[in-house]
Amino acid sequence: MDIIEFEKAVDIVWSSIQEWAETALANLPSAIVALVFFFLFLYIAKAVSNLTQRVLTRSLDSMEVANLLSTIVHIVLVAIGVFVSLGFVGLQGTVTSLLAGAGIIGLALGFAFQDLTENFIAGIFMGVRKPFRVGDIVATADIMGTVEAINLRNTHILTFSGQRVILPNKAVFTNKLTNYSITRQRRLEIQVGISYADDIDKAAKVITKAIDALNFTRNGTETQVFATGFGDSSINLVVWYWIDYPTGKVDFMTAQHKGVVAVKKALDEADILIPFPIRTLDFAAKGGLQLDQIISARTEEDVETAA
Repeated sequence: MDIIEFEKAVDIVWSSIQEWAETALANLPSAIVALVFFFLFLYIAKAVSNLTQRVLTRSLDSMEVANLLSTIVHIVLVAIGVFVSLGFVGLQGTVTSLLAGAGIIGLALGFAFQDLTENFIAGIFMGVRKPFRVGDIVATADIMGTVEAINLRNTHILTFSGQRVILPNKAVFTNKLTNYSITRQRRLEIQVGISYADDIDKAAKVITKAIDALNFTRNGTETQVFATGFGDSSINLVVWYWIDYPTGKVDFMTAQHKGVVAVKKALDEADILIPFPIRTLDFAAKGGLQLDQIISARTEEDVETAA
């Protein structure tokens, strides 16, 4: 009895092995084709990834972005090769399951690392758009300084007060950004007042001549002086002039300081007054009383009080 059962078991195992062998032989051509396609996709993925990296390295300043995008291209092509190869051996169900699993995992990771992902994506877009480069002077999110480093997660800015600020790329990407290094020039503005007794056109000519005499103003630009309004004690003027920035002969603060000094000296030499705050009492204004009437009325009040 035991011998008969043993023989049955051996027959079942042998039948299974034969079925597996027949199935393997039947699928052997498909398996070979699948392997050929898989290795072909590996070769294509490597070649395309290297080509992508070379192209992006020439067009982008960020080596990190170039490496990242070329790696993504390589992974995508290898994944396509795996799915195509599995399809050749009749494992379409496995392909569907892998795709569904990859989608669920990607969704979960996206929610878990939302801030990191946003900074990461912003870093990629900044690497492609190149709104600024290392060494540029920028202002963003109430921070102004020189860009020291740019990576996929954050941007390092050295402020003019000597502090290193690390800003997430999301903050840099979504906030207003001013790049002072793109045009290589910057306009300075000085506000000054002259007395109502002085001539505005004369003051403008004097100021323009003084600013143009400075050796650091930008060639080909015009110094402009405008009257902006009537102040309490003066006619208000604004002076505009340009310097090479940030590669000029002097820095911004020095250029502004020398401009103020030049304007003050030129107006003094031309006998044009920069007035202090002045309050004028006009007793003869329409509807008012003359000064002698006010004094007389006050005297009468004092006499009546004394009596």
